[in-house]
Amino acid sequence: MITDHLVVLQIIIPLMAAPLCVFIRNANVTWALATIISWICLVISITLMQQVMATGEIIYELGGWAAPWGIEYRVDMLNAWVLVIVTSVGAMVTPYAKLSAEKEIDNDRLYIFYAMLLLCETGLLGITVTGDAFNLFVFLEISALSTYVLISMGKDRRGLTAAYRYLIMGTLGATFYITGVGLLYMQTGSLNIADLGKLIPDVADSRTVQAALAFMTVGLCVKLALFPLHMWLPNAYAFAPSVVTVFLAATATKVAVYALVRVIFTIFGGVDILEAVQISDVLIAMAIVAMFGGSAVAIYQTNIKRMLAYSSLAQIGYMILGLSMNSVLGVSAGLVHLFNHAMMKGGLFMVMGCVVYRIGSAKLGDMAGLGKQMPVTMGAFVLGGLSLIGVPLTVGFVSKWALLQAALEKGWWPIAVLIVISSLMAVVYIWRVVEVVYFQAAPAGRVAVKEAPLMMMIPMLTLIGAAYYFGIDGTTTMDIAGRAAESLIGGLK
Repeated sequence: MITDHLVVLQIIIPLMAAPLCVFIRNANVTWALATIISWICLVISITLMQQVMATGEIIYELGGWAAPWGIEYRVDMLNAWVLVIVTSVGAMVTPYAKLSAEKEIDNDRLYIFYAMLLLCETGLLGITVTGDAFNLFVFLEISALSTYVLISMGKDRRGLTAAYRYLIMGTLGATFYITGVGLLYMQTGSLNIADLGKLIPDVADSRTVQAALAFMTVGLCVKLALFPLHMWLPNAYAFAPSVVTVFLAATATKVAVYALVRVIFTIFGGVDILEAVQISDVLIAMAIVAMFGGSAVAIYQTNIKRMLAYSSLAQIGYMILGLSMNSVLGVSAGLVHLFNHAMMKGGLFMVMGCVVYRIGSAKLGDMAGLGKQMPVTMGAFVLGGLSLIGVPLTVGFVSKWALLQAALEKGWWPIAVLIVISSLMAVVYIWRVVEVVYFQAAPAGRVAVKEAPLMMMIPMLTLIGAAYYFGIDGTTTMDIAGRAAESLIGGLK
């Protein structure tokens, strides 16, 4: 039955569709193909999640070779959760891309854009489902190489510099990760993630294994842009085409966080590595600096895409802080924030894509008076901003409330206070936009601006609406994240 092969079809379908876009070369046809494929991937991921919830972990052996000799794909609650995040965003981005990409990318390169978008999604989905540490590196490179192209495709030439910087940093990150994988293979003779989890406890005291952990952690922290390894991200988000920024902000860093979770809690889970080598203190310190540093720098930005990019650095800090707590509630808070941040930040970057589509700029000064001229779009920005702050009934509140509970559960009162203070910093940079958009007059001589096209507004409002739907019904996402957290650390903490 075809349902027995859904795990591998999740990868094969977008992988095969990407080169097909290059052969077709017609912008409209490749857009339609990318949209259909992205929705098929969403249906598959939802089906896989339902299967996992009903029957437990799914194991798929490629070529019939049993692990650890062969490569296997594994889908548990955590994998399924991340698959739904990536495919949900992909399904929203492709319809939105029709007009946004036509505005910001040369028409004769649009077919390449859709090919790279599908290839990037393939890489992200591959990272998520693979059960092999080396295969994870392969998919990491597939997503990274396509990302470099996507960032550089806009008409703003600064995108080329941003893509080159990301290429350098991304290559360093990948090199660190694969070095760690090589050290693990040298010590254990295995690349299978589940098998490594069983073998590591016997050799955990060796310097080789500890060095492998260090290399893999640093490499993945570059990919997920944790302070101070974040320097590639602000320019990449600010100068990439708007639709590329939406997709990357909502998926790429989330999948990198997932990969780090898999390394810490699955490969090294048998030895409780966070406590064994005390890297939790380092990660907590880096997360807190990211929370405050990202928000502080965001306050002073005049390019709103860049402002939201620095805001993402702060949100990544919340995710890593939750994971570093090494408790079911803390890990649950970090995992639920993967989904919540994808919804609200994806929606906010879609708002900016609509603004760029109409006025050709993401600069704060150029947005004066847009509250009256683009009321729906700017209303969506305010709603998304409230979620980013963490106002009750939003997904931002669900994440931060869970994070606060996790901190208080461990008796970390100072950390809880810092979470609240850093959240309030978001009020400042969101209010700066609100003030200009609603309380300043439109610049003299600007042609009357229309509301964003419906094809762009529907995906935007869907993501912003999700940020409120899952904020009001916070139990659904928290239950899934909680089950994933319990499977990772056994519910012992």
